[in-house]
Amino acid sequence: MSQLQNRNRYPVLASISQAAIVFVALAAPLGGGAQNASAGSPVASVASLPNLGDGTDMTPSAERRLGDRIARELYRDPDYVDDPLLTEYVQSIWQPLLAAARQRGDLTPEMDETYAWELILARDRTVNAFALPGAYMGLHLGLIGVVTSRDELASVLSHELSHVTQRHIARMMTRQSQQAPLMLGAMILGILAAGKSPDAANAMIVGGQAVGAQTQLNFSRDMEREADRVGFGVSTQAGFAPKGFVSMFGKLQQASRLNDSGNFPYLRSHPLTTERMAEMQSRIDLPPPDVEAPSGAARQNRAEYDQSMLAARARIMANTAVDALRTWSQEAEPSALRRTTPIQQAATLYGATLAAIKLRDHVAAQGYWQRLTDAVRADPPAARLARLLGVELALAMDDGARAVQLLGTIDEGAALAADGRVELFLKAQAWLKRLVSAAAGSPAAATATQSLAGVTQSLQTWVADHPRDAQAWQLLASAYAAQGRTLSSIRAQAEINVAQLDYTAALARFKAAQDWARKQGAGVDHYEASIVDTRTRQVESRVREQALER
Repeated sequence: MSQLQNRNRYPVLASISQAAIVFVALAAPLGGGAQNASAGSPVASVASLPNLGDGTDMTPSAERRLGDRIARELYRDPDYVDDPLLTEYVQSIWQPLLAAARQRGDLTPEMDETYAWELILARDRTVNAFALPGAYMGLHLGLIGVVTSRDELASVLSHELSHVTQRHIARMMTRQSQQAPLMLGAMILGILAAGKSPDAANAMIVGGQAVGAQTQLNFSRDMEREADRVGFGVSTQAGFAPKGFVSMFGKLQQASRLNDSGNFPYLRSHPLTTERMAEMQSRIDLPPPDVEAPSGAARQNRAEYDQSMLAARARIMANTAVDALRTWSQEAEPSALRRTTPIQQAATLYGATLAAIKLRDHVAAQGYWQRLTDAVRADPPAARLARLLGVELALAMDDGARAVQLLGTIDEGAALAADGRVELFLKAQAWLKRLVSAAAGSPAAATATQSLAGVTQSLQTWVADHPRDAQAWQLLASAYAAQGRTLSSIRAQAEINVAQLDYTAALARFKAAQDWARKQGAGVDHYEASIVDTRTRQVESRVREQALER
């Protein structure tokens, strides 16, 4: 199952799937009891075992609470990534899929209201995606880096979305609880037999586990087939091409033929059986090769410029080793680029620019970036990505003025997302740098102060609509601090912890804000202090709830 992936990287996930851990915890005390009651009947000892589940499905609310606990740990992981550009790209696919699931009735109003529907990006080179309880979706940058179209990524996301809408997580956990008495009984009988024959005891324990594991495997295969069927309908209704499923299955099948080197953990949770692939192929009616492509194909081809550039961004962010970054400069050599397509050239130049930025080779980055700008000038979405990359380069060089200038030349109509999260965040960073570099009391400082105030208002509006956006709160905290609004800055820092579900840390920050306000006396902003008091009480309640859940 996809929601059980990556348990080595995120150990907290292992506790969700491995109900057998309960057996290990109970084996020791029950084993001791068996030795003391050797004269009694082993069957009587098994009959007195506790009831480990009545088969009732987990409610959506309980599933969400479990998902929150897991997500809280993932947000703390150093490999958790919130890259605005990659997030915007994935959301441009994710939101249409959600809308299609609602239209189809797969996503019920109760699920829509109860579940989180959050995407979590992980800095990992492996090709993987997973669904967690409560509709938290994990996506490795390695997966984004290998897909060659939005349709392919949509096929994966719609599959994972269907695992959630079809309640596969709750059904899997219910199934495990139903198997628990049988598996636990086999283990206890093995412990009772250990005094007579250790080999027989081991065989009995392993046999019981094998029966449960095979039943679980058959159950998960049914879920995979169901997620294929439902996900296909969601993806196509959202407007994505059916060929995305075909090409993505092709990538996974090729990896399977290469014996799964470990870079495709998605294969291990989603085994590509012949039946699954044949059924998916039968659902797709592709035109014969000699049929002329529709007029929209040219537009789709142009759209691949920006998609390939974002795939390059994902590959670089997934592997920031110095040797890996240096290889991009070799691929960007004119002699090497001449052997590639224009789309591949744009991706390579984008990757070489970003790699040079991370290596702090700003001179080389400037050269690659200029070549990239020339190569994608005729494609608005790709030109926007190139210009935003230029802003990142300017910020890396601490050139706030240049960053502001480049942001001012971006065609707003070329933005892929109507909310403009990427531009807003870069504007905040650019004006913060501009304010720091400007001489105190100069006209430049006055302009930067005024502009930063405007960006701050935009950030306030943004967090009002997106209170779970931790990066927005971080920028807002920095903007408040630069304007001398200390109490507001401390509150924003607390809201970062709230957004990442760390209520204990958030409460500590809110109490620090209260202490600071008391020390200021009459000079404090009473409106802001009132907000801090209200939020402190709210978070205290959440901390108590978390304590009860433990």
